[in-house]
Amino acid sequence: MSVRTTSAARADLVADTALALLAERGMRGLTHRAVDEAAELPQGSTSNVARTRQALLELAVRRLAEREARVLALEEMPDPRGGLDALADGLALATHRSLTRNRELTLARYELALEATRRPELRTYFDATGRAFRDQLGALLTAAGSLAPGRQVLSLLAWADGLMFSCVAGSFSSEVPSLEEVRAGLRELLAGMSGT
Repeated sequence: MSVRTTSAARADLVADTALALLAERGMRGLTHRAVDEAAELPQGSTSNVARTRQALLELAVRRLAEREARVLALEEMPDPRGGLDALADGLALATHRSLTRNRELTLARYELALEATRRPELRTYFDATGRAFRDQLGALLTAAGSLAPGRQVLSLLAWADGLMFSCVAGSFSSEVPSLEEVRAGLRELLAGMSGT
């Protein structure tokens, strides 16, 4: 294994461990020492990868974006020209994955989002990673015939984020909806946006 591959693997391990700690312990539980211990790395290893707290948070945000891109798998979405049902199917699958198999990742995202409201330098990284997804979603809506994709992206994300927050950290945390229930909600929202 090359030095570059080893250092990339170490950075991924540190970032993945940071995300797990954020989900488990919250922002206060994320320290360089805690990452070293949880990842079973020699003391000081995390500092070698991310010297400051800001660098550690930025590393976590970048890794979050990579992992969420795999969860959302926009490239696996049905062709949006197949109509609202196809779009609802794909978006429901992505949303349901975030509620079930990737619940820890969703919790870490909320921790980082809240921290970004207090750290302008982190806000820049957080917003840049979200912008790529928003652009892809806008392209899907445009292909599906939307005449106002920018506004509708906001509506879809607000709906999905509200659902995920309620079911991961809010008052519905013990009542995760089924894939079909998520799909039905998305279909209703998309139908309302399209006027059908």
